[in-house]
Amino acid sequence: MTEAAVADASPTAIAGAVRDAPFVRLVARDDGDALAAAGLLARALQDRDDPFQVRVAADLVTEAATEPETADESDLTVTIGAGDGPHAIPGEGRPASTTAFAVARELGATPDPVLALAGVVAAGSIPGADGSGDALEAATQNGLVDRRPGVALPTADLADGLAASTLLRFPASGDPEEARAKLAELELPAELDEDAHRRLASVVAVDAVAAADASERAVSSVERALRPYATPEGPFATVGGYADVLDALAHEAPGTGVALALADEPSDDLRTAAFDGWRSHGLAAHRALDAATTGRYDGAFVVRVDADPAVLPTVARLARDFQSPEPVAIALAEEGGALAAAATEPVGLGDSLREVAGEVDGSGWGSPTRGAADFDGDGTELVAALRSQL
Repeated sequence: MTEAAVADASPTAIAGAVRDAPFVRLVARDDGDALAAAGLLARALQDRDDPFQVRVAADLVTEAATEPETADESDLTVTIGAGDGPHAIPGEGRPASTTAFAVARELGATPDPVLALAGVVAAGSIPGADGSGDALEAATQNGLVDRRPGVALPTADLADGLAASTLLRFPASGDPEEARAKLAELELPAELDEDAHRRLASVVAVDAVAAADASERAVSSVERALRPYATPEGPFATVGGYADVLDALAHEAPGTGVALALADEPSDDLRTAAFDGWRSHGLAAHRALDAATTGRYDGAFVVRVDADPAVLPTVARLARDFQSPEPVAIALAEEGGALAAAATEPVGLGDSLREVAGEVDGSGWGSPTRGAADFDGDGTELVAALRSQL
């Protein structure tokens, strides 16, 4: 089964299958959108007192084809973030979280619109777009979001937020002290008003675009981190910051990510664990890019890094959005035997990586726009094989 095997992902069809199942397994791809979608569905199942299980998996094709030994044939598995399996919610073209929001409503629940919108941002979209109008309307009518100038961060600690955020990349990314120095130059008030938020956003945007290694794509990429939706009653300061935390945890600490997505009101301990996972992941990704060796090829931009495999998908995405002059960015950690790739448009990355990694006794997985692989042997040869497939 490949990413091309798309199931009926209509909210009515998914809700009908879930409603009739005695036990539901939610298997989410390791990204913030799928994690948010899993949280929306799991909360709806909790409201119904229906038994369920949630897990995060990088390779949904393998997970969809592998049932636990304890599985009953009447159990239902819903894969989230790809069109694999008879009951699936793809994440391509339309964020999985928008479909999950509609499914939860079909099940009679009142889903959390802020969580849904965080999933939308994590998917690379913006609140109100790609089917998320209902979630934005619900959040707005209930006073859960407030659009304002500034930068989308999860925390009120600006230096911490700017340094670790993976919604943007500018010279202070990965370095809290440099971010703190930049903020000192701005002489912002202790309580930021609209003018202060606007000045901060302006500096971040200009620095991101003017960075020595910035690509033309950085101009549009940084915009998703600007003019955020603040969340006065949410677990994080902005919708975009919430999205950033979910995406980092999906890679770095999926157990914490699942707990966060399931929590209506996260405890202080859970929020602290979520912040810690997000911070370490973001800083590691930016520092890996700072120390990377880069190479440009026809159609692909390769960054060779010394980083944990869990960080590579974020490194590839940041490289694609802020540095790559090519439509595909590949992050290669040769000593770790791993790589990740991100594309601007669907090019069948997951299927290509599965094929080329299999040729070198490795494993590959992913979606049409992003993927990863582990391997033994020469990473340069694997990159060359992937480039020839694209």
